[in-house]
Amino acid sequence: MDSNKKEQSRFDYQLAFIIFLLFCASCVAIYGAQMTSGQYAVNFIFKQIAFYAASCLIAGVVMLFDSEQIQKMTWYLYGFGIFLLFLLMISPAKIAKEINGAKAWFTLPGFSFQPSEIMKVFLIIALSHIICKHHQKYMHRTIQTDLILLCKMGVTTAVPVLFVILQPDFGTALVMFAILAGLILVSGISWRILTLGFLIVTLFAATIFYLVLRMPEFLAKYLGVKQYQFGRIYAWLNPEGYKSAEGYHLLNSLKAIGSGQIFGKGVGHGQVYIPENHTDFIFSVIGEQFGFIGTSIVISLFFLLIYHIIKVSIETTEPFNSYLCTGVISLFVFHVFQNVGMTIGLLPITGIPLPFISYGGSSLIGSMMAIGLIFSIRWHHRVSMFSKE
Repeated sequence: MDSNKKEQSRFDYQLAFIIFLLFCASCVAIYGAQMTSGQYAVNFIFKQIAFYAASCLIAGVVMLFDSEQIQKMTWYLYGFGIFLLFLLMISPAKIAKEINGAKAWFTLPGFSFQPSEIMKVFLIIALSHIICKHHQKYMHRTIQTDLILLCKMGVTTAVPVLFVILQPDFGTALVMFAILAGLILVSGISWRILTLGFLIVTLFAATIFYLVLRMPEFLAKYLGVKQYQFGRIYAWLNPEGYKSAEGYHLLNSLKAIGSGQIFGKGVGHGQVYIPENHTDFIFSVIGEQFGFIGTSIVISLFFLLIYHIIKVSIETTEPFNSYLCTGVISLFVFHVFQNVGMTIGLLPITGIPLPFISYGGSSLIGSMMAIGLIFSIRWHHRVSMFSKE
């Protein structure tokens, strides 16, 4: 009896309930998207349910491993992710088919998989492990030791980012940089180094933005940036000028969200056509059919998710677990901010889905693997002196 109660208290029912609510929101939104677009004969709701079932099993497997075991597997997981990215790059077109301008998926009969989605989780584990081992080795921190840590984290991130950029998939590369940035902020590196790094990154971003506007041929020649990627930036800045091309998605997304007003038009009653609206532009469907109320509920669910992960990071006694939580938070915050931002014109359009809501097996598996890490922390955690438990 006592053993059963102990195991029940170890399972994170609050987190499971939040994921269940996101699952419900996903099914309703995908149903509404299919009713609006009529683009496919396939019923994506049943496929999404199957993806959720498979990804929940994966999260359950991840939950069984404690932090010590995960740390022991760190470089095996990281190496496996790099191997998949390398294999994708050298695979023939029949296996690694180019979709939407990027060679980012293994495409097999009846199944496709994007290895960069699980690589994000492996990167979180690797960076968290690096920080822990570094602090164990260098008990006395100096500018020199901080620079060593920064270099180790930078190189570890640069390898998968390079493979992802070669696909090219700049959206996923930005997610990996966001994970790196989040973990750097909590790694204990001196603020003098962080301030200098922030200035360098800002200058670099401003230079790239200038080159996009003034010298796109330079980026196309030396960095391999494709025309459709330039078009996304230009359409973001001037959607009306590109309304028949790259600006089409953005303008229709704005129309859909705006027309939903406060309460929306009702599920399945969307009128604005957006190609493949069940994937990256699912938030536009929610805005049109459920209005401001529906979008607010979805965003609130993500706030609850992030808040809960923050609670887990505070309660854990192991630094490695805290870093894992930070990486997972960085992953989800950037995904949500970028996806919602691009649908309302706040940010340029990228191929980044809305976690747990957008249709897609690879994205869902990657997200649930990250959630599996949080379940693992709660399942194996030791209560800290600040915890109320």
